[in-house]
Amino acid sequence: MTVLFWDIDGTLITTGRAGMFAWNDSVREIIGREFDLRTEMRTAGLTDYQIAARTFEVLGVDPEPALVERMVRRYEELLPSSLPRRNGCVLPNVREILEHLRDRSDVRSYLLTGNTRGGARAKLTYYGLMDFFPDGAFADDMGDRSAIAQRALALARDAGPVSDHAVFVVGDTPHDITCAAAIGARTIAVATGGYTLEELRAHGPWQVFAELPPADRFVALIDGARPSSMAPGGRSVSA
Repeated sequence: MTVLFWDIDGTLITTGRAGMFAWNDSVREIIGREFDLRTEMRTAGLTDYQIAARTFEVLGVDPEPALVERMVRRYEELLPSSLPRRNGCVLPNVREILEHLRDRSDVRSYLLTGNTRGGARAKLTYYGLMDFFPDGAFADDMGDRSAIAQRALALARDAGPVSDHAVFVVGDTPHDITCAAAIGARTIAVATGGYTLEELRAHGPWQVFAELPPADRFVALIDGARPSSMAPGGRSVSA
């Protein structure tokens, strides 16, 4: 069985950073301070819990666990009403790839994301992609993306046999490449988020593209993957 683990922001969709409204409003409600996520930190690749903790650190507030949890929960509540405030979209070729793979009995797609489960559901429901994913692994504490990746792989293995050489992480940040390495997966990196092709290449992904290729090319890529094709340090191409 081939397994694909998909990141969300910058990989499947862009929300136009609509989530910043939910974060900013949460800060205002919880600690009574003005905060603008756009200018205060680079969030690409961070989990929702890490964003909450770093927000408090930037503001000089102790990011104690109960406060971080409260912040994350309020963000989840505010996110659905924040998404329409920006013109986001499903990224190129994503829907076509997912449609193609849905008909394959030998391929399973899961989410592997730094979003919370509630945040992921809000975003993918809004953009009409939720039905493509039976489940996934999400941020549920301050753990890093490698810990989330371990949970994702365990989830996939619980559902049936997984080929050691047919596990892929599709993502747009160095964090996705790192978490793929933690579970022995190959990274298909895309420069559709906050990192350039050059920045992604520096971390040695298996493949890297400016954007996801058309469905037929993407499927040929994963179908043609063989153990011998993985060169030391990763191999990359661009399109």
